[in-house]
Amino acid sequence: MRKFLALFVTMGMLLSACGSKSDAQKVYNFGLETDIVTMDSAFATDPASMSALHATTEGLMGVDAKGKTVPMLAKSYSLNDDHTVYTFKLRDNLKWTDLSGKTYPLEAQDFVYSWQRALKNASEYAYMFTSDGASIKNADTIAKAGVNASQEQLDSLGIKAPDDKTVVVTLERPIAYFLDIMTFSCFYPQNQAYVEKMGKQYATNVNSMLSCGAFIATKWTKSNKMEFKKNANFFNAKDVELEKLNLFLKQNPSTAALNFKNGSLDYAAINSSLVDKYKKDKEYKQFQMGYVFYINVNHRKAALANKNVRAAISYAINRDDFTKNVLKDGSSKVGGMVGKTLAYNPKTGKDFRDDSGDYTHYDLTKAQQYLDEGLKELNKSSIDIEILYGSDESPEDTVAEYLQGALSKLKGLKVTNRATTRQGRIASQDAGQYDIALQHWGPDYADPTTYLNLGLSDNSNNRGKWNNAAFDEVMHQAQVETDASKRWDELLKAEKIMMEDYAFIPLFQRGAATLQRTNKPGLVYKMAVGSPYTYTYIKIK
Repeated sequence: MRKFLALFVTMGMLLSACGSKSDAQKVYNFGLETDIVTMDSAFATDPASMSALHATTEGLMGVDAKGKTVPMLAKSYSLNDDHTVYTFKLRDNLKWTDLSGKTYPLEAQDFVYSWQRALKNASEYAYMFTSDGASIKNADTIAKAGVNASQEQLDSLGIKAPDDKTVVVTLERPIAYFLDIMTFSCFYPQNQAYVEKMGKQYATNVNSMLSCGAFIATKWTKSNKMEFKKNANFFNAKDVELEKLNLFLKQNPSTAALNFKNGSLDYAAINSSLVDKYKKDKEYKQFQMGYVFYINVNHRKAALANKNVRAAISYAINRDDFTKNVLKDGSSKVGGMVGKTLAYNPKTGKDFRDDSGDYTHYDLTKAQQYLDEGLKELNKSSIDIEILYGSDESPEDTVAEYLQGALSKLKGLKVTNRATTRQGRIASQDAGQYDIALQHWGPDYADPTTYLNLGLSDNSNNRGKWNNAAFDEVMHQAQVETDASKRWDELLKAEKIMMEDYAFIPLFQRGAATLQRTNKPGLVYKMAVGSPYTYTYIKIK
């Protein structure tokens, strides 16, 4: 998945108007570190956009107040015997609502249209429909055709609407995480007539978007704030206590903490520089997130195509020191590309991370030995490496600074940093104009493949162009394997190949250090769904 970290919540200078009135008005103020890029669910790839979309839109499946995946716009579903056909029955009287209050019926065809539209437009998350994600029937062929896909091809996609209240989804193979992946924003419905009427203006402002979720967007000040009101036409409106929701954009952790303390903010994610100051507060909370931070290596560069150089970089990083003494926010060293508490052995119940083992070790002596060997193979006395990172992707600036210091301890390695924006980082990577880049990946669903797919040679997110035929073959075997235990073993083999070749260099699994208003409980965080945060069930005490 292209899911990048943006859920470190902060507030900006413009919160003074909220004050202490938010309790009386049943308002929740939630900040986002980055900006909303789009409100079009076919194209949203960043967590800020997904967070806003999740406030206004639901899918066939969603999460309840306890974080359990449950039918949402669907009232029920059934499966055929081999678990390749899901038949969803929609709830009665589902409605789309625009800002003026005008309503439109939400029907099964809205799912067919939106799924086809995402594939037809070759959206970045088109892969989520393919064998790399939900494995919808014929999605691989359509995704390869992309913008050139014919209507006949689109109509062959494994989703049908035999009537207004029935959605039938056919898969290429059984997918254990299928219901979880249905919570992802690219699987949300869209109203075809409305989308086509709005044309290029669709979802670019609050007057050109529809809601079928708990809230309706009422005002969008770009790069600043998005405001929402309760959607009275939401099927579960009776359980939505909030009257208003505010998402503040592009905010700063220090300001967030101050605004939390003055009562203007209800949830603030703080960074490492603030943890010691607030960790004894009763409103301070830490929890493990699903985001794995890692180094994306440009394998097209001669020096980095050398395995010994890559090994040297990995061994030179003291991940325990960095997470415990620098970040201090609950983040922890990760032993591979697959994060902790995501997936479990179908036989033993053992966490994949524990089953797979630890591939990340700190040993500066070994690091120097690997680098010396690499330099010898390259016939060089030294090499230069530039670390590319987005300064708007917290805490990548802190990571870059630490890595520069750690790698500079190696003789024969000169390290510099290049700061840009998230979008600038992606553009540089796509153009191959980088050495190593700092990235993070959040799970789209609760299965190791959500991380391992990054290494497939034809995966669009494999920006470093690592190519390993043995890895591709093992992943293919896992894809077609119907025995859960055998499939698990294939995935363990796949990560072993990836890690022993230093395809990527994992760093840590992010923790969240937060300040949360205790009189406003009910914010749901769930790893491995489209938007980890759900605002629907927030209460005011």
